[in-house]
Amino acid sequence: MVTQQSSRVKVWRNARLATLDASLPALGEIEHGAIAAQDGRIVFAGPEHDMPALADAEVVDCEGRWITPGLIDCHTHLVHAGNRAHEFELRLNGATYEEVARAGGGIVSSVKALRKAFEDDLVRETLPRLDALIAEGVTTVEVKSGYGLDLENEMKSLKAARALGNARAVTVRATFLGAHALPPEANGDKAAYITEVVDEMLPAIHAAGLADAVDGFCEGIAFSPSEIARVFDAATKLGMPVKLHADQLSDLDGAALAAGYGALSADHLEYTSDAGAAAMAKAGTVAVILPGAYYFIRETRKPPIDAFRRHGTSMAIATDNNPGTSPLTSLLLTMNMAATFFHMTVEECIAGTTRNAARALGLQDETGTLTAGMWADLAIWDIDRPAELVYRMGFNPLWQRVWHGQ
Repeated sequence: MVTQQSSRVKVWRNARLATLDASLPALGEIEHGAIAAQDGRIVFAGPEHDMPALADAEVVDCEGRWITPGLIDCHTHLVHAGNRAHEFELRLNGATYEEVARAGGGIVSSVKALRKAFEDDLVRETLPRLDALIAEGVTTVEVKSGYGLDLENEMKSLKAARALGNARAVTVRATFLGAHALPPEANGDKAAYITEVVDEMLPAIHAAGLADAVDGFCEGIAFSPSEIARVFDAATKLGMPVKLHADQLSDLDGAALAAGYGALSADHLEYTSDAGAAAMAKAGTVAVILPGAYYFIRETRKPPIDAFRRHGTSMAIATDNNPGTSPLTSLLLTMNMAATFFHMTVEECIAGTTRNAARALGLQDETGTLTAGMWADLAIWDIDRPAELVYRMGFNPLWQRVWHGQ
């Protein structure tokens, strides 16, 4: 069980800060900086010579190292059972997705595996994936359900997600993704399954306090905009924020649909139109870019980064960790992929895994920047310049990770 933070003041001095403070230019860099925290919250972040005298403080000399906000992975399917490496091997040997599916593969195999697993099994299997993220400075992670596809197993998945936050010093946000795919027992009846999601699953999960947000997959192979709208209407009535897997394989105006509901984020977005990007900017809906899935399924259509820039749409970056299309557990490598594939800048990549990722989870008032009042979630790096966090592949320069001041 994670222990509570001490009330003693703790100071990190002799540091270079990338505060991500939006009121400052670029990454909000401060060359000779310091951070002070008490009760887990930042009470000072700025030039060291401006820091007030703090009696009886515990002091950490960072020896000129860089401090960024703790990294945030704002889109994962981290809780799942087993893997689909065999399907990957089949595809490498020439099998089509349809042939893999006929052989019992695809999301159906992940549903079968999760339904067979106990909650404790899911937690035990997920912890190594979470630990890989934590080892790279991640202090907040979103975890979606979506492989249970019935009330019992969706709740089991979300309970496992909650348990992760008790097992490790990390903030876990749980998202209900019942409208992820059609379970085998639905026999192709999408309308009836959406009714089950809306009338049975969502109220029970909300009543149990198991989810912080509601997500859906709006795509030809998943659910239509009208079916997703039914889920979002129900979530809105319960006061739950929404997110959306949108425009990954085709343009169904998913980005605009998400924006119309004031969604926290719309994610994937390879086929999003210019109008969709504009609608997201106007609504404050964050565009979550997922280069791991783009890479793994050999996609060729890139998300419209230039349109997001032009309209001022905030962009976040996440691993999309899942067993079928993005078995990725490195947010550092994800940043490099975003820069390499999509020509995102260093500033966009680092903001996309801190400040904007916090917005994508509705946590912008709690974490994502090094400013007074925020949780003291820090990543301290052995680097000469922030660009190294995006530039390197397969190398982890983390010196120290701090969660809630610890």
